[in-house]
Amino acid sequence: MVALLKKIGYTLYRIWFYILVALPILIFFPFLLISTLSEKWYPYFFWLARNLWAKPILFGMGCPPKITWQQKFEKGRSYMLVANHTSMLDIMLMMYISKNPFVFVGKKELVKIPIFGFFYKRVCIMVDRADTKSRTGVYRRAQRRLNQGLSICIFPEGGVPDDERVVLDPFKDGAFKMAIAHNIPVVPMSFHDNKKRFSFSFFSGGPGVVRAVVHQFFCTKGLSETDKSMLREDVRTVILTELSTR
Repeated sequence: MVALLKKIGYTLYRIWFYILVALPILIFFPFLLISTLSEKWYPYFFWLARNLWAKPILFGMGCPPKITWQQKFEKGRSYMLVANHTSMLDIMLMMYISKNPFVFVGKKELVKIPIFGFFYKRVCIMVDRADTKSRTGVYRRAQRRLNQGLSICIFPEGGVPDDERVVLDPFKDGAFKMAIAHNIPVVPMSFHDNKKRFSFSFFSGGPGVVRAVVHQFFCTKGLSETDKSMLREDVRTVILTELSTR
């Protein structure tokens, strides 16, 4: 009986999450749509998405963020934002942390998510990791966004680990190669609780604080493409060490 009640609770918690994801999009659809008609208007879209979508989802799920800052963002500067990836909440938490508008680089499969996928396709940089031409095109589109004063966000594990016991999968090169090529700082972040609060396992999760640590930034000035592996592993070590000690 207890197990059955738990499953019902987990199911209702999941349903509530998807209601919170869809409802703001439906309510503010005209404003969101207008803000995607021109790339120049993206900062307005980001403000709407951050304040009227990401924040209500986090607090509506009973997951208030607790952010520890080791270094703060400078207004108007572009960054490469990277973090461990374990949950859908990672998207909302990243938007909560950064007031500076940024664009996600993510897999094209997310376009299939109803309602969310419509805007994801319009505002994010999509990549087909199995297609070399697609991966190459990401750099060109990222350059255009950086020239507009935006930041870029990539989850460098390349996806959520299939085994939830994995603390942190190996990182892929893309984020670090791009940061070096565009001479922007890398901002490592450790997300502690998102997997516990809302993992990809259906019968799991629950309300509670979601902690994040924004680490000291990694400067890429003076680095070349040959340094990308060193930068990748240094950033991964910082995130993994934090995740392993709390």
